[in-house]
Amino acid sequence: MYHKTLSYRIFTVVNNVMLTALSILCLLPLYHLLMVSLSSTAPANAGLVTFWPIGFTFEAYAKTFENANFLSSLMVSVKRTLIGTALAMSVNAIAAYALSKETRVFRARNVYLWYFVITMLFSGGLIPSYILILKLGLMNTLLALILPGLVAVFNIILLLNFFRTVPKDLEEAAFMDGAGHFRSFVAIYLPISLPAIATIALFTMVGHWNAYFDGLIYIKESKNLPLASFMQTIIVQADMTKFDPAMVANLSQRTIRASQIFIGALPILAVYPFLQRYFVKGVVIGAVKE
Repeated sequence: MYHKTLSYRIFTVVNNVMLTALSILCLLPLYHLLMVSLSSTAPANAGLVTFWPIGFTFEAYAKTFENANFLSSLMVSVKRTLIGTALAMSVNAIAAYALSKETRVFRARNVYLWYFVITMLFSGGLIPSYILILKLGLMNTLLALILPGLVAVFNIILLLNFFRTVPKDLEEAAFMDGAGHFRSFVAIYLPISLPAIATIALFTMVGHWNAYFDGLIYIKESKNLPLASFMQTIIVQADMTKFDPAMVANLSQRTIRASQIFIGALPILAVYPFLQRYFVKGVVIGAVKE
């Protein structure tokens, strides 16, 4: 029977206290933003709001959702995240499956692998990328936000190493039953690799949702801006022209910005708990090479 020693118990208590304190420190800024967004104009402008709303009101959220530009940007980000994550996971998983094979099965494996690695180390730069998007006629479109980052070599390497841990006997048994590579990939590799796929999907979703710079350079119409780019113009550049002046005349810009930041962070916070149980396992196993 396993008995916990005194030192182990002390370590557990200290570790839990430190992790709890760290979690609270991470959540406090977001909680403070929520309290500011729920406060009235005067105390928010005076900086009196700390960890409890003063003059409780939902007016900032009501005005935010009445803004057509904000709603259109929110929908653009939702579509970009869903479509971009689905396409990226499909392309990267298929590439990782092929590159996980030995050279006796896939003779050109090393050539393609080095090709991918070189693109991870070197890129054409911002100006050539902009010219390419312009010449392809993708400016001001959703594809301009998805295609440039569709292939993520780091994610391919994580999945590649994870796929190598799948027992070869399972694939050989599938081949003996008449399955091909695609059937083996869908029926064997994907279910077994769910922790790694969930982890990388979370990375990809967060990347798409938080990306703002590509929206600023590729999107020219405010209605097509993703939410992160829209909030960058509102919060960092302090450009409130995208709001109707009559709507925000009696409101604090601070409460509106706080409500927008909280709304922007909420979708990822809502998704993370469902993927959290796969997160650590997926990173650890996918990063280990046999």
